[in-house]
Amino acid sequence: MKALITGITGMVGSHLCDYLLENTDWDVYGVCRWRSPLDNVEHLLERVNKCDRVFFEYADLNDQISLISVIQKVKPDYIFHLAAQSYPLTSFSAPVDTLNTNILGTCRLLESVRLASEQDTGYHPVIHVCASSEVFGKIPPERKPETGIHEDCPFHPASPYAISKVGTDLLGRYYAEAYGMTVMTTRMFTHTGPRRGDVFHESTFAKQIAMIEEGLIEPKIKVGNLRSLRTYADVRDAVRAYYMLVTVDPVAGEYYNIGGSYTCEVGDTLNTLLSFSTARDRIEIVTDAGRLRPIDADLQVPDCSKFKMHTGWEPEIPYEKTMKDLLDYWRARVKHGSFLTR
Repeated sequence: MKALITGITGMVGSHLCDYLLENTDWDVYGVCRWRSPLDNVEHLLERVNKCDRVFFEYADLNDQISLISVIQKVKPDYIFHLAAQSYPLTSFSAPVDTLNTNILGTCRLLESVRLASEQDTGYHPVIHVCASSEVFGKIPPERKPETGIHEDCPFHPASPYAISKVGTDLLGRYYAEAYGMTVMTTRMFTHTGPRRGDVFHESTFAKQIAMIEEGLIEPKIKVGNLRSLRTYADVRDAVRAYYMLVTVDPVAGEYYNIGGSYTCEVGDTLNTLLSFSTARDRIEIVTDAGRLRPIDADLQVPDCSKFKMHTGWEPEIPYEKTMKDLLDYWRARVKHGSFLTR
């Protein structure tokens, strides 16, 4: 069996590759751009060089021909579409690129699969399209269901990124309904852990703490909105969910919320990370206007009962371990000097 992961060099893609190598006998093909940083997959490069169950294929979501070529060459049994412009804050300054990459890029990928299936009528891959909890956007407290945000809550996207993920979500369902393709869509809520990009709040907190501990910056942590409510999952639980999505009775056209079980304000997350640091008593918290979004999706609490009932998935890794592992990841990066100061 062959799995194709778009965005294999990202946090989620690299962890998904690790999971599949450890828990299946599948070959894993990773789609990456020629300029993609390889930090997150550095531990896989020896296997890639030896063609030991891991293969990199160069393509770009903005290049239709490259996607057609990869799909026809690999003919993967499973496709995990994770590649995206995935930074909500960045999307405010690069809205056109975000919309093009995430919406049209998803369309290009699904069209490539559709064309391959037309040419080979026996080819029917199982496809996971990764949308985002950001599609639900800014939900007023009085409209939040008591059990959390469920799949059929109205979309109210609060950033160009969120708008792009609405398009991604709808495209996945459209290709399932219009062409009979086995496409399923997920709205993963906040998920984090080692390899998390430093543009996300909990990761930039951990990075700044690690830099302070090494004496590289003054003991001040720059923050945005600390009152935003988040439910956290570990990325390693998230990729296990994605595996179960495509292997446990996949239903074409279905869409699922997936998320963790620990909910708190962003400020509480900062306090948790600080509790692991010997420098906590001398650190000052400073609000940085550049880290505030024009609109914030600040009530991200999911109802994941639909996915859990279908697959039996449950989050297993405790929130405290996730945060400690994230901080230790940044400590290692900072100690070896493999990071940018920002």
